[in-house]
Amino acid sequence: MKNYLFLLTFLWLISACEQKTEMPDTLPMKVAKAYGIENFDQINSIAYTWNVQRDSVNVLSRDWKWNIKDSTVYYSGPDTTFTYSLTADSLPKQDGAFINDKYWFMMPFQLAWDTGYTYETVENVPSPISQTNSTKLTILYKSGEPTSPEMGYTPGDAYDLYLDENNMILEWTFRRGNGTEGRTWTWENSEKFGPITLTKDHMGADGNRFIWFTDIKVD
Repeated sequence: MKNYLFLLTFLWLISACEQKTEMPDTLPMKVAKAYGIENFDQINSIAYTWNVQRDSVNVLSRDWKWNIKDSTVYYSGPDTTFTYSLTADSLPKQDGAFINDKYWFMMPFQLAWDTGYTYETVENVPSPISQTNSTKLTILYKSGEPTSPEMGYTPGDAYDLYLDENNMILEWTFRRGNGTEGRTWTWENSEKFGPITLTKDHMGADGNRFIWFTDIKVD
């Protein structure tokens, strides 16, 4: 998944640090609230390791530390280690990986931060993998130039979120370009870290772990 990060997100976060933001009573916002978006202003930084494996082989790990209030990111991967500013005129190529990995980790919060998407809901839908009865929340990002804040992180792409009765994500399907076909992964092992909830594991339909998070620290 190729995602894009915009300054608008960080302006929202700066505002949230100064005062509580009143959010509309929509299903996307209810999902964000279920994971603790209303407490996000208490957080200074989030550190974690993003891991991905295919065919039961660990193929890649990346370490991140997002210093939220000063809008900097620490990165350590197989190629290099450095810190960069998210407000710089030019961002390093690794910023694309930061946004991708953060999206897997913090999708519920993106529902509050992102602009430029529409959504639809359908009740009593079986989730694709476990066939659990759920509410299907489809997030569709507008098409257009990815450098425009209104386009969100993934212009033209769609996400189908399958929610339980507490508005927690059971599974999600990513559909590139709003295509009819997509790939589905679970959202498992949600855990409280300070004032927010984060999900650590994403399993595929084959039952194998695909993406997971370790060394999580929320300050």
